[in-house]
Amino acid sequence: MNVTHMSDFGGPEMLVPGHAPDPTAGPGEVVLAVESAGVNPADALQRRGLYPPPPDAPGWPGLEVAGVVTQVSEGVGRWAAGDRVCALLPGGGYAEQVAVDASLVLPIPAGLQVVEAAALVEAACTVWSNLDAAGATAGDTVLVHGGLGGVGSIAVQYAAARGMRVLATARGPERVARCLDLGAEAAFDHIADDWVAGVRERGGADVILDVVGAAYLQRNLEALATGGRLVVIGLQKGARAELDLGLLLARRASIIGTTLRARPLAERAAVVAGVERDVWPLVPERVRPLVAGTFPLADAAAAHRALEAGGLEGSLVLTVGADGHR
Repeated sequence: MNVTHMSDFGGPEMLVPGHAPDPTAGPGEVVLAVESAGVNPADALQRRGLYPPPPDAPGWPGLEVAGVVTQVSEGVGRWAAGDRVCALLPGGGYAEQVAVDASLVLPIPAGLQVVEAAALVEAACTVWSNLDAAGATAGDTVLVHGGLGGVGSIAVQYAAARGMRVLATARGPERVARCLDLGAEAAFDHIADDWVAGVRERGGADVILDVVGAAYLQRNLEALATGGRLVVIGLQKGARAELDLGLLLARRASIIGTTLRARPLAERAAVVAGVERDVWPLVPERVRPLVAGTFPLADAAAAHRALEAGGLEGSLVLTVGADGHR
């Protein structure tokens, strides 16, 4: 089968077309013919050698796909050949086929295109698991950094749909306005606005979902309400910062760090089940992924260049198959 793998660690040019043996369904697994594969910041980290895949995952990137079931191992009762599905992967999505544990597979929601489905799975699992880790409930004020990103846009929509009061940051007035369209009560230009003051004026954030990392640590603590929870889900601007323990104590705050694909299979399956229960009924009427653009599988390097250039509204997706690799 055709894949896009890494010739070495480094820049986007390290992503090159290649070949790998066709996968077969192991115990508890299904094989999917991939039609679309999501492109995530974690893929770029893996390409740079900063986010190695688990030992049982293929060596090339890709954390989410959508397509058609082609093989089902004995004992898998829910799925059958021909089912149109999407899946959360530990890696290897940049390929024409993937083998995946059946517990990580979801039906494509009615009304959602296959390209959209490939842009939704990983973001939905990230958002659901992190809001769950923070104990977020209806009525909480949730601040979402990067409210128009692939994860952020889902977080804004889902939190609003679940009755949370959503605040968001984005870059520039047009993107701020788009966050409001997605369901945020207020949004701030993270370049031009004093977003900490804006959040504090609204009582502080009970939960902050942060993709930025070190550069925002102090301001995030300042923006928290008493008893607030800061959930660090990305390190776009650094992994090391000085922590003001006095402010942490004064806020009676918690800092939570999470990852997704490194968790044991049972934990990832529980996240997928939670997403199907809580998020999928809201799709597509109240939660819908934003697709910023598509690229053929063979042009994954171009997709990574676009990803790292920033300014995207939503996620990028690779198209796979006759139109996606040749």
